[in-house]
Amino acid sequence: MSLLPRPEIRRVTTCQHGGIDYAELETLGIAPQDILDFSTNLNPFGPPPGVMESLSEVDVSHYPDPEAYYLRCSLAENLGVKACNLLVGSGSTELIRLVALAYFVPGDKVLIIEPTFGEYQVACQITGASLIKQQLSAQNGFWLDLTQTVELIRSSYPKGIFVCNPNNPTGRYLSRADFEKILDAGKDSMVILDEAYVSFVDNAWSSLDMIEGSNLLILRSMTKDYAMAGLRLGYGVAQEEIITNLRRICPPWNVNALAQKAGLIAIGKEGYLKQCQTELREARNYLVAKLSELGLAPLPSEANFFLVEVGDAPRFRRELLKRMILVRDCSSFGLHQYIRIAPRTLPECQKLITAIKEIRGR
Repeated sequence: MSLLPRPEIRRVTTCQHGGIDYAELETLGIAPQDILDFSTNLNPFGPPPGVMESLSEVDVSHYPDPEAYYLRCSLAENLGVKACNLLVGSGSTELIRLVALAYFVPGDKVLIIEPTFGEYQVACQITGASLIKQQLSAQNGFWLDLTQTVELIRSSYPKGIFVCNPNNPTGRYLSRADFEKILDAGKDSMVILDEAYVSFVDNAWSSLDMIEGSNLLILRSMTKDYAMAGLRLGYGVAQEEIITNLRRICPPWNVNALAQKAGLIAIGKEGYLKQCQTELREARNYLVAKLSELGLAPLPSEANFFLVEVGDAPRFRRELLKRMILVRDCSSFGLHQYIRIAPRTLPECQKLITAIKEIRGR
């Protein structure tokens, strides 16, 4: 007789992500290096200068620093917080699972505002938590109905609240005042503020001063900021007690030595992100204008990606893939008519527009 896992594990669903499906490309006879990938919300300009060169200096015959001490100290100085307020993870997705394992038990209610990043649901399913969902509507441009959110929190008393800001995949960005209302209503909840894409928001507000005296965990992604998806690097910021609890269940040596070294180098390149933001804004504006001319006006977004309604999203994705271009089919978010596009360099964006014109017979 087969040994069965916990009941919660048998109910865990698979979360689809952007990025290359290598098995799919193998079936299609396409080499991964030939793909222009607009499906992942990463900095398209690559890691900062010096990052790749620094990796050859890492001695991989030794265990990495289990505390990521130097990286945490560098982050702390850069962010204006204490090192004890930081936990570094193998991508922010690891930290999403850690906070769920640390704070949620079977039957706990957790609020998720959808459509959003699917790993929140997976983390809750692993722990057996019960999901409360608030559904955003395309009819009002996927804006959050804050009154409804606060009412849900006050009526259901959730143990946890996930807020993605800016939200993936909609790109909508809550103001500080609106988030403060959620934090206030959920003062007895663990509030997870996922800011994976905040570095690409113009005039973003800082949430870091909110951690003291609150049950707030802020998540950030160096993977997204510095184009290091292959290394996996993210961090969480919270009051010391929360970080201590997460550290208790954090796997030893969870961040490899290469990622720690790359993170240290990237933090020291202060002007790199600003330069990338300027170029990315130009590429984004180009895509918005050209797509609008084709009758495919993107939905408003404050992030480095946006939704486009194309009718049959899986078919549209397949047609672009035939032309060596990958976009995110948003069916896994429940948005079967939408694709998500994350702008790349301007010349690459021009190739995307040319491909879309071919598909639409323009």
